[in-house]
Amino acid sequence: MKFSRRPQSRPRRPRWPRRLAVAALAGLLLTWLPVLILRFLPPPTSAFMVERRLQSWRDGESGFSLRQRFVPLTQMSPELPIALVAAEDQKFPLHHGFDFAAIGEAMDDADDGARLRGASTISQQVAKNLFLWNGRSFVRKGLEAYFTVLIEATWPKRRILEVYANVAEFGDGIYGAEAAAQAYFRKTAAQLDAHEAALLAATLPNPAVLRADRPSSYVLRRAAWIERQVRQLGGPAYLAR
Repeated sequence: MKFSRRPQSRPRRPRWPRRLAVAALAGLLLTWLPVLILRFLPPPTSAFMVERRLQSWRDGESGFSLRQRFVPLTQMSPELPIALVAAEDQKFPLHHGFDFAAIGEAMDDADDGARLRGASTISQQVAKNLFLWNGRSFVRKGLEAYFTVLIEATWPKRRILEVYANVAEFGDGIYGAEAAAQAYFRKTAAQLDAHEAALLAATLPNPAVLRADRPSSYVLRRAAWIERQVRQLGGPAYLAR
């Protein structure tokens, strides 16, 4: 009598690696899609603007108004983008989202007992302003790095700078170059001269306190430094590389 062998059942492979891969791909697509869309369309708002609006409602600031109007770089004075780069991120045309030398210097200074200073590039600031929240945490910093990679991989440098100039905060409730130029100098962003552009850029470390129309001695000193840096970089032509 012959006995037939029962086929041995193969051990089932765990499904979690596949599910994890699908979840990671879905997360990538969901986060990359708004980055792709904003390469071509003006951002209707930013996470920072939404946060400030919610704060005004929570605090009962009935007189608060949020001012912002997107304008392309072609409708801005060429003095403004180079002033922003000179003030915030002089290696902007050269790096791919992160200035590792500046990060290392900031960490060295912190190790020597100095207060930890920011070393964020313009690309990182765009990622933070558009998609994240105020505050400091490893989670937020990790998400900032993630969105920075997406932005650098999807947008040309000109677009990154254009969006930055339109979402940066220049005062309480004042976002973007056009709103700032009209609020402080009663002119359009296209009419700004080199000194006015430097004054606006000089307020970026603390726009809630520093003002371009009534500059403190600190703002005046910083604006003068920015103008010198612009000249050393070669002026607006530096961004044409």
